Amino acid sequence: MKSMAIVIREDAYDKILTPLVFAYLASAEGTQVDILFVNWAVKALTVEGAASLCMDGRHATDEAMVRENVAKAGLPNDVYHILKALKATGCVNFYACSLAGAIFGVNEGNLIPEAEGIVGASWFLNGKAAQADHCQYF
Repeated sequence: MKSMAIVIREDAYDKILTPLVFAYLASAEGTQVDILFVNWAVKALTVEGAASLCMDGRHATDEAMVRENVAKAGLPNDVYHILKALKATGCVNFYACSLAGAIFGVNEGNLIPEAEGIVGASWFLNGKAAQADHCQYF
């Protein structure tokens, strides 16, 4: 697989972890991965938003255990450090959805430097997802 597009809409720590791990595994094989953060997930593309992510309500009491096990598995256990590690692969690009950014307060002023920028969903779907070998939605 040469390219993959991922759309992430969930912002709970345990729900955002899976697509980020998929991106990491694909990038380790040299796959180009483009990720669009929509809905609540767009907040993960800010330092404050990434730091505030916590486990989904049903699993909130297991957060410390999950974070500990993520670290034991060799990954950073906070989302911003995972994003930094993904960007460092040279194969992963992050995009904030412009509509989600407008709704949830994400703009060029608070976007993490690792993000490519704020784009329209149609731009991403036509320019990245439609061209990708594989697409995933979380």
